[in-house]
Formats: sequence, C-alpha cells, structure tokens
Amino acid sequence: MFNLKQFITDHVIYRPTSMFVTDIEANKEVLQAEIRNKSVCVIGGAGSIGSSFIKAILPFKPAKLIVIDLNENGLAELTRDLRSTYGVYVPAEYRPYTLNFADPMVERIFREEKGFDIVANFSAHKHVRSEKDRYSVQALIENNDVKAKKLLDLLAVFPPKHFFCVSTDKAANPVNIMGASKRIMEDMIMAYTSKFKVTTARFANVAFSNGSLPDGWIHRVMHKQPLAAPNDVKRYFVSPEESGQICMLACILGKNGEIFFPKLGEKQMLTFSAICDDYIKSIGCVKRQFSTDEEAKQFAAEMSFGSGEYPVFYFDSDTTGEKAYEEFYVAGEKINMDRFSALGVIEKVNKRSMLEIDTFFNEIENIFSKSDFTKEEVVEALKRFIPNFEHEEKGKHLDQKM
Repeated sequence: MFNLKQFITDHVIYRPTSMFVTDIEANKEVLQAEIRNKSVCVIGGAGSIGSSFIKAILPFKPAKLIVIDLNENGLAELTRDLRSTYGVYVPAEYRPYTLNFADPMVERIFREEKGFDIVANFSAHKHVRSEKDRYSVQALIENNDVKAKKLLDLLAVFPPKHFFCVSTDKAANPVNIMGASKRIMEDMIMAYTSKFKVTTARFANVAFSNGSLPDGWIHRVMHKQPLAAPNDVKRYFVSPEESGQICMLACILGKNGEIFFPKLGEKQMLTFSAICDDYIKSIGCVKRQFSTDEEAKQFAAEMSFGSGEYPVFYFDSDTTGEKAYEEFYVAGEKINMDRFSALGVIEKVNKRSMLEIDTFFNEIENIFSKSDFTKEEVVEALKRFIPNFEHEEKGKHLDQKM
C-alpha cells in the first residue's frame, strides 16, 4: 500500500517530524489558554489547509467548532476523518455547514452565536490557472477579495479575539493575478487592524494538497494516465500537517498586523519533476519519459495495469503567471527571524488607509459591472493598486496542459 504521509516525509520535506514541533512545545501554555473552551469558526475548513488547521487546534480542546465550506463532499470527508481517527478530540458542539461564506446565512450564524473567539478564513481560489479569461479573473477576485471584505465588515460587528486569513508566497512581488489578489487581501485585512486582531501567513506549497499537481498524479495513476510536470520550476514545500500548524501559530501567537512565513532555505527547494521521479519509484515503476504529451498518452492507453514502466512528460514552463522561484518577503519589509524556531515574522507592516481600500474596490466593482469589461482592464487596475505587480501575459494557460 502506498503511504503518502511517509512519501512526503522521505521525498518532499525531508523531515522526520514537523518543523514546528519546537515552537508548539515552547508555546503550549499560551496555545492552551487561548484555544481551550473557546468558540472557533473555520471558513473553507474542508480544504487541505483549513482541515489541517482544524486538526492542529483540536488537541487544545475548543468548546465549539463551526466549519463553513461550499464543498459538501469535502465536509463529509472531514467529518469522517475526524470521527475515524483514534484519539482525536471532537467538540460536542461540532457543526459543519455547506455554505458560501458570503451567504446571508453566515451573517445569521454570527448574529445568533454572537461571534466567535477565533475565526480563520481559508476560502480561496488558489490556482494560478484561475486567470485564463475575464470570467475566471472576476470569480477569483470576487472570492479572494470582494467576499472576504464582506466577511471583515461582519467581523467588525462581532470582533473575534483572533482572526487569521491565509495568504501565499505569491503575494510577495506578485507576477500572476492570483498572487495579486492575495496581496490585495493582505492590504485589506491590515486596514481592519484597528477593529480586531489580524494575522496572516505566506505559504510554501503544501505537498499533495487537494487539486495540486502532485495530488493529480495519484488520480492519473488510478486512471492509467501519464504523469506530467514542469522541470524548471522550483518550489518550497511543507507537509499538510505543517500547513495547519503554521496557521495556528500565526493566528494565536501573532501580534496584530503581522505576516508569518516558514523558515526554509534555497537548498530546500525542489522541482516537480524530481518529486515525480521519486513518486514513480515509490509505486514500483520505472520512468518512461516522452518528448510530447501525445506520445505519453498513447503509451498509457496501450499499457497494461501491471506494466513496470510508467509514462511521463516533462516540460519547460511557458504559461501565464508561473514564477520560476519563490520568495516570502520583499525589500523594505521588517523581518524578525529570532522570535520563533521555524517561523519568520514580518513586523510593523505598512498599512493602507480604508479610503485607499474602498477606492480600489469601487474601481474593480465598476469594471465588473460592465458587460464588455476585459481582463486587461482588471490587470491595469491591479497594477495601479500594486505598483510592483509585474504581470506578463504569455497567451498560454495551465488549463491547456495535462
């Protein structure tokens, strides 16, 4: 049987235990005091990071856990997972709801619950592929920014003690619209720091997270289809468990207006093709590399399920929005690398005024209200708000690849 957790440990993160064990142990009493018997609302809790956050906080025994997610099947699987794992504490008041977090029902829940002690938002369009045309761009910005702002306005009425909203490494010097939308989200939540405590975290790739390229390899093997990967894109990786722990530590231990990131060095970057090579070996096969995706697909269609060779197609990245490297902070940001063992912190983040935020949202909503708006108009609006946004349109998108 393929052991995914062990594969991630041995071939992706190269750590036998979580890199955050020391920080959790050193701050155990604070975490216990801030989570035990408290009410928690997790938005987007059925996804990879959201569900990992839930698993990170449950050992500290919150009294109430409300989980909101549009993915009904994901919520069902989260519940089965929690209920099926030996030793996992699940609060007596555990309530998952299949809802869009901008739904009026969410406001009703907050009003009737009189808010929550801890609120964490993981609802996001996270794929770079989410910018192929004007419709996908509008959907991305509506979810990552417009709806998120409505949530912040609701939280201003029912302020939590701790609010966390997940960001991405792609928000640092963004080159794609997804990264730009997350940079806007960072600026937006910082404008609310006068109303309640706000923290966020810029992420590495979460190994084999839902919908990621490596996660797709598992599905491709199940369907006897070839594997594909770029051979020139390097990424940092954390395990699913570590992803939830980053968020918990940032949410509970962070000071108002801080941005967290994992301490990972350049030597810890991996290419997707290198991980794919190891994955093929781990399933007991030998790599058979092809120069085109059509050749790989033909070989896969004709091979037997018991074949000892597995077809792959590796390619140079040439699609819009792909960044060849990752970075967690940019010039001018105040970095503290000493407060935590495995976490860096961006302190004293420059805050934009609510007037600037509202002006941008009025502009973007005016663009979206036009029946003939273009993707280019949106990009130009983003560039005016984010001066260092260097978007390059290449005319090719990830949805055109395997």
